Amino acid sequence: MDKLKLRREINAARTSLSPEQLRTNAIKVRETLLDQPWVQMAGLVACYWSTGSEPDTHGLVFALWKHGATVILPVLRADNDLDWAVYDGPDTLAPGRYGIMEPVDTRRGVDAIRTAALVIVPALAVDRRTGVRLGRGGGSYDRALARVGPNVPTVALLHDGELVEGVPTEPHDCHVRFAMTPDGLTSLM
Repeated sequence: MDKLKLRREINAARTSLSPEQLRTNAIKVRETLLDQPWVQMAGLVACYWSTGSEPDTHGLVFALWKHGATVILPVLRADNDLDWAVYDGPDTLAPGRYGIMEPVDTRRGVDAIRTAALVIVPALAVDRRTGVRLGRGGGSYDRALARVGPNVPTVALLHDGELVEGVPTEPHDCHVRFAMTPDGLTSLM
């Protein structure tokens, strides 16, 4: 299966999820992640502000922040690379490019992700054998993940059924170390 076809299938499945299922999934993902000691100890967390039918991160970002972590969220640059800025509560976000909420704090640069102790990224699917993630196709997160150290936990958030056998791979595609679904956390490496 090619990436375009897989993206279409997953987006169609996500569109069919009810608001109640999306809420339930978000709670399960948030609670399971927050129970992990390596998440609790992470002082600087790179995450993202979910949109649409993506696994919801709003409660997760808020909980990490309230528990004392410094959370950085991406700011999409004109070249589709990701800059990073600090989340300092829900009132510190404003619509950015494509209407996605972004922090209004000072930009920290594309290399800010290098200092994160935990990196949480969006994905449409993850290959359960290799950890390769399928994104939306812009390459923004592959560039960001390429800057992350090899021992830093990288977690892709997924809905059930999105941890799959076989994601088409290209040389620039990056792996994640964990996949988080409502059914639980899966170590991939």
